[in-house]
Amino acid sequence: MATSDELQPNSASHSEISPDFSVIVPIYNSANIFPELYKRLITALEPAFSTFEIIAVLDGCRDASFEVISARAAQDSRLKVLEFSRNFGHQAALTAGLNHARGKWVAIIDDDLEDPPEILPQFVAKAREGFDVVYGVRRKRKRSLVHRALYRLFYRISGLLMDTKIPNDAGDFCVMSARVREILVSMPENNRYLRGMRAWSGFKQTGVEYERCARFADESGYSLNKYFELAFNGIFSFSYKPLKYVTFIGVLVAILSIEESIRIVYGKLTGHIPDVPGWAYLTVAVLFLSGLQLVAIGIIGEYIARIYDEVKQRPKYIVKTKLNVVQGKARDASDWR
Repeated sequence: MATSDELQPNSASHSEISPDFSVIVPIYNSANIFPELYKRLITALEPAFSTFEIIAVLDGCRDASFEVISARAAQDSRLKVLEFSRNFGHQAALTAGLNHARGKWVAIIDDDLEDPPEILPQFVAKAREGFDVVYGVRRKRKRSLVHRALYRLFYRISGLLMDTKIPNDAGDFCVMSARVREILVSMPENNRYLRGMRAWSGFKQTGVEYERCARFADESGYSLNKYFELAFNGIFSFSYKPLKYVTFIGVLVAILSIEESIRIVYGKLTGHIPDVPGWAYLTVAVLFLSGLQLVAIGIIGEYIARIYDEVKQRPKYIVKTKLNVVQGKARDASDWR
């Protein structure tokens, strides 16, 4: 399916050659950050790779990001640009980048420069020791105490709930082989949690510790609500344990209720329980059971909502504009996924 308003790629002799290395950068309102990010990426990659590409995926930016990045792309055909028709989310932007990446090795890095581009060659050197995935492990975060506490809590809770073991303090920042990229691209789910999908794929994986920097400029477009949404996607996409726990609690409450019912009937029959209204006891019991039922319904609803998203089979994203992107590849026959 062809997109409206698609721009033809700039002509460049080396654009037809599959590069050694691809870097995917999801972009959201980063007009003030991208020039520095681009400069540091070029400085890090040029000595390490003979050919490479940088894939900037603009996820419904509201600032001048497209103007800034397209101006760079007009001067450097190694910079590929995908502009979404609207904001589809961080994971959709990563998915679009993976769909268009052509390198033997593929890296993912955020646009805020919290993850240093300079260690990407170190990731690749580690991967060449026999690893299909090398991910960054955040040794230290320069974020608020609340954010650090929530990150730590999520990784510990997810470790208990998820069936797939996901490394603690490891985000999307990584380098992966082309075959892992192909596996991630082939996975059809819409509610995507790529670091979990990456772990699920198997293969030989390892982490490299690094210190995460502070955001280079502006404020993050990733709100606390989006962090919770990502966390829920991770838990509900990779585990049935919440349903199992709810079932276990329901059975336990049912057993306790039967035991209490027998005790009350026996007490009434033998006269050990006085005839009093008992409204406080009943109120507490009803409120507790009502709350438990609502929690159970909410958990079941999370799974049903994800089933609903999958059966609609809508595209994960829509590309409005392409720059410097090679056309006609078999694995890139469509501009919507």
